Amino acid sequence: MKTHSRTYNFIDLFSGCGGLSHGLEMAGHKCLLGVDASKEAIASFAANHHHANVYCGDIKKLSEKKLKELIGDQKVDMVVGGPPCQGFSTVGRGQVEDERNQLFKEFVRIVKLTRPKVILFENVTGLVAKKNQVILQQIFRYFEKLGYNMDARILSAEEFGAPERRRRAIIMGVMDGECLFPVVTHGARAKKGLKTVEDVFKNLKARDGKIYNHDIAMAQVKKLEDRERLKHIPAGRGIRYEGDEKELLPKKLWYGVDWSKLREKRFRQTRLQRLPLKEPSPTILTARTSYYHPIEPRYLTPREAAACQSFPNDFIFHGSQTAVFRQIGNAVPPALARALGESVKNIVFKKGSVKKKKVDSLVGKNAFHYHEPTYL
Repeated sequence: MKTHSRTYNFIDLFSGCGGLSHGLEMAGHKCLLGVDASKEAIASFAANHHHANVYCGDIKKLSEKKLKELIGDQKVDMVVGGPPCQGFSTVGRGQVEDERNQLFKEFVRIVKLTRPKVILFENVTGLVAKKNQVILQQIFRYFEKLGYNMDARILSAEEFGAPERRRRAIIMGVMDGECLFPVVTHGARAKKGLKTVEDVFKNLKARDGKIYNHDIAMAQVKKLEDRERLKHIPAGRGIRYEGDEKELLPKKLWYGVDWSKLREKRFRQTRLQRLPLKEPSPTILTARTSYYHPIEPRYLTPREAAACQSFPNDFIFHGSQTAVFRQIGNAVPPALARALGESVKNIVFKKGSVKKKKVDSLVGKNAFHYHEPTYL
């Protein structure tokens, strides 16, 4: 029996701006390479991962020769990322032919080329829903054939120190070892308070004293009526039902809709939804108009959205405002990634056969089961 290196070299596929890799580096691991098709996301990645190379383009064109050029003789211990899995077939013998899975198959190809000890990727929680059980079985089968023990969990970012309620499916594979997921560090199960929006909005300054990606002028609400309505809406509230309108807004600012004629007698989405102050934020989305500042009558700035995602204030984003919000909303919260990075350092490696996990034991509510603590 032997333990692997306490810190790993890794490459990040479908990296986006690098939330996953940034958190892993916070845990002491070293990113060798970031791969993404978005020029703006890769610009952000490169600006914040100074020791990593980058590849911007179609991953299908990332040849073995090019990969070797980018990482040199450095050993790849981990391959991580967010490969799309939406196109998996739910019938047949597990041979995935759907065109939408070409990108996932590229993730598998890079794993075959590098033979890492650990693979780690994230996806939407629906991947471990009961209805997608066959899809998860197919994913596991790909990697079990390569010699990996596979496991999956739903992890909630707020339970690992992010001031945001965000659940993601985390799938892990380990060569010659057992998968280990982190124990929660915040919330009721950890008997420690959750980090809140107020906590991170108190100080948005980077270490050099500047506040980056924080253009207040760009966050202004153009519609005068909405600016006036926001002045009456407290933190954590918004307008979705007629009761909200009557409770929070003066009659002169009502929307003038016939609530009885609306589907389910409500707006499809909550309007003027302010972030809470004393709680974690809801899941940060990719559109800048999704949420409003908890106190001021405006939208969030990218810096504020990034703070909710647990990005440090020194993490600088590049690209248009729309592109930056997309990068932030699509990212893995670094706080969650750091917890994963701490956990995988404790994996014990020993030679042995692949232990095929019964996928039906992982789907549905079982996906929320956690191992005993793997680190303190």
